[in-house]
Amino acid sequence: MPQHHAKAIMIQGTSSSVGKSVMAAALCRILAQDGIKVAPFKAQNMSNNSYVTADGGEMGRAQVVQAQAAGIEPHTDMNPVLLKPEADSRSQVVVNGKPVGSFEARKYWGDQSEVWTAVTEAYDRLAAQYDVIVLEGAGSPAEVNLRDRDIVNMKMASYANASVILVGDIDRGGVFASLFGTMELLLPEERSLVKATLINRFRGDINLLNPLPEMIADRTGVPVAGVIPFVYDLQVKDEDGVTFGDFDPPTTVLPPNSFSLREKARLRGNDDSANNASTSRTQPINIAVIALPRVSNHDDLDPFRRAGCRIRIVTKPSELNDAHIIIIPGSKSTIADLRWMKSRNLGKALIEAANRNVTIVGICGGYQILGEQLDDPDATESSKPESEPGLGLLPTKTVFDTTKTTRRVNIEIPHHETGPLKGPTATGTGYEIHTGITTGITEPLATLTYTDNKSPIHREGVSGRLDRSEVPSRSTTDGPNESSPVTGDLEGEFAARAESSDDERDTTQDGALRGAIIGTYVHGIFDSPDILRRLLNTTAESHNLPQPVIEEFSMEAEYDRLAKITRENLDMSLINSLIT
Repeated sequence: MPQHHAKAIMIQGTSSSVGKSVMAAALCRILAQDGIKVAPFKAQNMSNNSYVTADGGEMGRAQVVQAQAAGIEPHTDMNPVLLKPEADSRSQVVVNGKPVGSFEARKYWGDQSEVWTAVTEAYDRLAAQYDVIVLEGAGSPAEVNLRDRDIVNMKMASYANASVILVGDIDRGGVFASLFGTMELLLPEERSLVKATLINRFRGDINLLNPLPEMIADRTGVPVAGVIPFVYDLQVKDEDGVTFGDFDPPTTVLPPNSFSLREKARLRGNDDSANNASTSRTQPINIAVIALPRVSNHDDLDPFRRAGCRIRIVTKPSELNDAHIIIIPGSKSTIADLRWMKSRNLGKALIEAANRNVTIVGICGGYQILGEQLDDPDATESSKPESEPGLGLLPTKTVFDTTKTTRRVNIEIPHHETGPLKGPTATGTGYEIHTGITTGITEPLATLTYTDNKSPIHREGVSGRLDRSEVPSRSTTDGPNESSPVTGDLEGEFAARAESSDDERDTTQDGALRGAIIGTYVHGIFDSPDILRRLLNTTAESHNLPQPVIEEFSMEAEYDRLAKITRENLDMSLINSLIT
C-alpha cells in the first residue's frame, strides 16, 4: 500500500440518499474553516448531473459542491470515474474528465483493473497536495453481491487507509437496523475501518432519541459521532444524481433514473424544506417541467424555485394546461426521451401550448427536442443508428456524432423589445455539456464567450456495444491528466481514448429564439439574476401576476450554515482524532 501524505476520512452510508454528499461537504467546510488544506474525493459516481471544470473536464456535481465548500477549484481528480446512465443497463463512461465510450453494465463491470488504476492514480495526486482527503462512498458498502466489484466503498477506504464514518438516515425510519445490519454484513477487515456511526436528519426533541445512540454504540462496537438535525431549506444538494426507484405510486411508470420522490416534493414546494418566507407565501408563476426519463442536470430548475415559482414535474398533457412556462430539461438520451414524450401525447400538447403563446424553454437535450429533426447516424445515443422528427417548434436540426462539447462560457443575451426575454442586454455564466451539432438557427439566443483559453471538444471512444471485431483502430491523445491513461485489457473498446481538440474561436452563437420558444445549450443560464429576471418579469407581466423577487444567490452562506449546524452536533474531538 502506498504511503500517502494526506490523512483520510470517509463518509459511507447504509443506503443511497442518507446524506453522504452533504456530510462530506460539511466536513470539507469545517476543516477548511479550521485552516486545514482539504479536498474531496469519490472514486466513481453515477449521475447525469455533471459539471465542467476549468480545463474542460467533466465530473459529478457532488464533488464540485464539496470542493467549493473546501474553498478550492473543482478538478476531475476528485471524481475520476463518472457513469452517466443512458438506459437501464448502459452508461456513458467518463474517465479523468473525458468520455471513453458507452458500455453495457456486464461489460463495464467485467474487468475494472484499468478503471481502478485511473482511480488510484487520481487519488495519489490529490493526497500528495492536501493535508486531509474527505472521501465519499456510494450506496451501501454491504451490497454483498457487488463486493468483488465495488471500488467506491471499502476497497477505496482500505487503499486510502481512511477512517470510515457510517451514516444512517433516521428520517426514513429503521436507522438502528440499517446501521447494525450494515456492520454485521461487513467482513472483519472492512468492519475494522469503521470508526464511528452518524445519525442524520433527526427531527424533534433529541432527548426522545435516548437510549438509541448508546444501543447503537454497544451493538456496533464504535461510538456514535453525532446526531445531525434535519436542515430545512438546505440549498446544498443531498444527492449528486437522481435517486433510483423512489417514486410516487402514480409515477411508477417512469424508468428508475428519473426524478425522485424527494426531488419532486422539493421542486413542487410541497415538502418542509420549501416552506420558507421567500417561497411559500406566493408562488404565482406556474412552471411545468417535463419529467424526461433520462433527465440530466436538473439543477437548472433551482433558480426558479428560489425565485418563488411553483414547479411541477409533469408526465401527462393535462398537467400543462395552467403552465405559464414549460421547461424541457436536459437529457442523456434525447431521441429516446423525445419518443417517450410523443408516446404520452406530450409532444402534441407542447405544440398546442406553443399555439397558445405559452413560453417553452428547452435546455440542452430539451433544446434539441424543440427542433425539426434529430439524427444519430453513428449510434452515439443508442444501440443502432436512429432518426426522429422533433417537435418542430424551432427551425433547427441536430446531428449526433462522437463529438462531445464541454466548456465554460460567458453569456450575453441582446436587448429585446418584445418576446419572452424582453428587456435590456443581460449577461451571465454557464457551461456546455452536450453531443450533437445543431444547425438551421435563424435567430440565435445568445453570444457565448469562452471563459478559458481552451474550449475542449472531445471525441468519444468507441462504443462498448460493439464487438471487438468491429472496433476500428484509433490514434489517441491523453487528456488533462496525462499520467493516467486508460489502456489495457479492455482493448480497443475501453482503451480507445477520447481525442480532444481545441476550438480556436473565442466566441460563438448559442441557441435559438422564435416567438415564445427558447432553446439553449447552456446549463446554468438561469443562475444569472439578470437573465432569470427578464424571463420571469416578462411572464408575470403578460399574465398580470406580481413580479417575483430575484436576488443574488451565493452558496457560501449555505456552506457556512451547514458547517455551523454540523459542527454543533458532531463530536469534533472524535473527528479531529481521526485525522491527526
